[in-house]
Formats: sequence, structure tokens, C-alpha cells
Amino acid sequence: MLEGHLYQLGYVCDSLEDGIAQFRGRGMGHEPHIIEVEQPVNGPDGREVINAMRLCFIWIGDMQYELIQPLTDPLGVYANASVVPGGGPLRFHQTCMRVADWADFRARVDSQDLPLVMERDMGGDSLKFLYLDGRATFGHYLEYTWMTDAAWEQIRRM
Repeated sequence: MLEGHLYQLGYVCDSLEDGIAQFRGRGMGHEPHIIEVEQPVNGPDGREVINAMRLCFIWIGDMQYELIQPLTDPLGVYANASVVPGGGPLRFHQTCMRVADWADFRARVDSQDLPLVMERDMGGDSLKFLYLDGRATFGHYLEYTWMTDAAWEQIRRM
């Protein structure tokens, strides 16, 4: 399942500050903003868990780079980030695509062959997202999001 508008590359790091340092002098035109979140998500069995993490979003051109420092990882999603031989402050984790019609997209998720890893649907016109496990095929997770155009513009201004 590959569709939607690719706008984000996600990286896991042990320290956001060390991860951000890798972007300085490489096109980052703004001072990054770090947020700490406790995010409820549903696992593949439908059980709700809380992911606690520190996040930073860096825009360079039309690409957003999401840096993720997990604080709690009850599903083990962030522990499974690719590890570069010899280590490094950033580990590639996921691509993220924005889809235009969530109901249509979500109806097809269960019939495709990539396992659902986690999902959040806040209801109504709020942000919705899910992760598919594409590691065996693509080497990384695939994240899909839906949001209103107003929310998209807000994300672009971050």
C-alpha cells in the first residue's frame, strides 16, 4: 500500500539535541521547537497504550523531518528503528504520506498485506494516523495521516 502525498521522513534518536545538531548547517532555516507528548494509540489488537516521546519537526523545502526521542514505547515500534553499522545519532524509521480520503483509505487497510502496527483516530475532523509495518518489504514503517487543509497549513507553519 503506497499512496498519498509524501511529506515526512521520520528518525528515532536517543537525544533530540544530538539529532538536531545533524541538521544545523544543512538547510535548516529555523530554530527547532521541541515538544513532549503523551499520545494514546491503539495497537494491532485494539488495546490502547500511551507513547510518551519528545518530538521535533524540521522543514527543509517541502520535506518535513520528524525527530523522535521515545520515552516510553509499549508497542516496541521505535525500538525497531534501522540501526546504521557503527551507530549514529539518527536512525531512519518511517516515511509519512498524507491521504485525502481517510474513510476510503482506512477501508482498504485491512485487505492489504502490510501489518497494522498502531493507529489513532481522534474522531471528527481531528488528525488521524496509522503505521503499517513495511520493514520486510521497504526497510521501514509507513505512516499515513489525514487532516483538514487548515490543520495542514498549521503543520506547515510549525
